Amino acid sequence: MMVLDDMALDAVFRTARTHNGWQDRPVEESLLHAAWDLAKMGPTSANCSPLRIVFVSSAAGKERLRPALSAGNTEKTMTAPVTAIFAQDMEFYEKLPKLFPHADAKPWFAGKPEVISATAFRNSTLQAAYFMLAARSLGLDCGAMSGYDGAKVDAEFFPDGKLKSNFLCNIGYGDPAKLFPRSPRMDFAEVATIV
Repeated sequence: MMVLDDMALDAVFRTARTHNGWQDRPVEESLLHAAWDLAKMGPTSANCSPLRIVFVSSAAGKERLRPALSAGNTEKTMTAPVTAIFAQDMEFYEKLPKLFPHADAKPWFAGKPEVISATAFRNSTLQAAYFMLAARSLGLDCGAMSGYDGAKVDAEFFPDGKLKSNFLCNIGYGDPAKLFPRSPRMDFAEVATIV
């Protein structure tokens, strides 16, 4: 197994930051495709892959999103080149015959709302994190956000109820001048035990 060098680890983890301000520089659609082609390879339970993404990049799309944003997230979202609505498909199990062909996995979920909800949330969150790491690895910056009204986003972008928003993420080329100092992180001993 290959080990990433320090430059790659810096780009994805150590020096990468959550951005709040953005350069006036567009994100090419090809980079969004490339990030997905990397992110889709990350594991999910039974390869269920419930993440669905709406990339909001047009002025009209941003105006549709604006009413759902918290005050602290409005300016940075409206000025970001792209805002991803990371959503979970509540009918993800319909794709399992394709995604998990070696077993009949659809009955594991169909008609079981609590299992569907937990699985969709957990795995769409994983996939969105994979996407952000993939975007960072391709030279993009990200700014994930929970400060929005999910019901408003869902009513505007997913009115049929099959998708539910998980969180938002601004994507582009960050403005380093608008970064806050990096917040502390916890050490291994503070979060982990080995038994």
